[in-house]
Amino acid sequence: MTTMTEASVREFKMPDVGEGLTEAEILKWYVQPGDTVTDGQVVCEVETAKAAVELPIPYDGVVRELHFPEGTTVDVGTSIISVDVGGGAAQAPAPAASEAPAAPAAEEAQAPARQPVLVGYGVAASATRRRPRKGGQAPAAEAPAAVQAELNGHGGPAAAPPRPLAKPPVRKLAKDLGVDLATVVPTGPDGIITREDVHAAAAPQQAPEPVAQPRAETPAAPVAPYDTARETRVPVKGVRKATAAAMVGSAFTAPHVTEFVTVDVTRTMKLVEELRQDKEFTGLRVNPLLLIARALLVAIKRNPDINASWDEANQEIVVKHYVNLGIAAATPRGLIVPNIKDAHAKTLPQLAQALGELVSTAREGKTSPAAMQGGTVTITNVGVFGVDTGTPILNPGESAILAVGAIKPQPWVHKGKVKPRQVTTLALSFDHRLVDGELGSKVLADVAAILEQPKRLITWA
Repeated sequence: MTTMTEASVREFKMPDVGEGLTEAEILKWYVQPGDTVTDGQVVCEVETAKAAVELPIPYDGVVRELHFPEGTTVDVGTSIISVDVGGGAAQAPAPAASEAPAAPAAEEAQAPARQPVLVGYGVAASATRRRPRKGGQAPAAEAPAAVQAELNGHGGPAAAPPRPLAKPPVRKLAKDLGVDLATVVPTGPDGIITREDVHAAAAPQQAPEPVAQPRAETPAAPVAPYDTARETRVPVKGVRKATAAAMVGSAFTAPHVTEFVTVDVTRTMKLVEELRQDKEFTGLRVNPLLLIARALLVAIKRNPDINASWDEANQEIVVKHYVNLGIAAATPRGLIVPNIKDAHAKTLPQLAQALGELVSTAREGKTSPAAMQGGTVTITNVGVFGVDTGTPILNPGESAILAVGAIKPQPWVHKGKVKPRQVTTLALSFDHRLVDGELGSKVLADVAAILEQPKRLITWA
């Protein structure tokens, strides 16, 4: 029989953010066992595959147990902290089958609190099964196994076996391994099938040889010693792991083409200095990247087909009528690409403010996952490292990325004479499935022309 104390304990699980992320690393705990917490209080910081975010607890109570130490990578849906909520709805015993149906208000009060999503996302679909309606009104697939068995035992209609409970990554794993989820014995909370359950079910098929045999051979082939004084090994996880997977997927999915142009940006640099003295830009970040971003937005407006994506599943080219401008940013956790939503609709001061906020947030490691979703085209400024240019890899789901090289004085023919001018090299990589050479060349030429003669920002906008 469940004790009152056990009934009052709530398990807070790693939220499912609904963006294809299946795990997160616990970076820091802000509470310890015995601490009192309140609804909405941040209890830990985790790093997903894209950013570090904070998790709030959805109920009041006392921390009973932290299930994982800092530095542990935990699958989505796994309980990470237990909270004793004390008295209240959680302690109310479940009504017997013979009792009268509870009033709708009472039933709603006993429903478990909604599990929050990660900071920066919208509300994700709850992974918790809906509790069945009293009086047998719930569909058979939603009723607990014990209740369904009782209904069938009392002459109720026989129901089809319920669909096995498993998260999408686990279902994919089962499909890849050829395992029928209906034959798997679940060990997760609420009867959910875990990765371990799938692997256990597949083990007899995948390992026809005795397990003892490879273990016996292990001493005969020892692993080469690791010299800690001469090497450092860093686990691949978090942002680095996600970036690596995304870049490999992009490089081997989209056929990349890169074009280059060297351009005199002397007038652009003079305009930057003028804007820094303009009262309208007081307190805002004004640098060459701001005008390069505006030049790219104008070029996209003149050549809208460059702002598109390739839909492989439906075999369609999706042309976007908005520009979410991504800016590649180097952070202590690795490269991230947050984007400025609806950058095409912003004035130059608004774009300057958005760029400043984006860079500051990235440097602090506080970029939300939502800020890195939905980008349409990206700029990467390799020039800040003194690099002339590069061949950038497309951000997954986008059709173009512009690399900006270092701006430095070079001899340049200007008005028929060789003079020192501020010069840079631009490189535009694009997906050749949907962007042909003509379109890519037009976009790159437009950006170069605007930076040579920045007055075109007004005339072409």
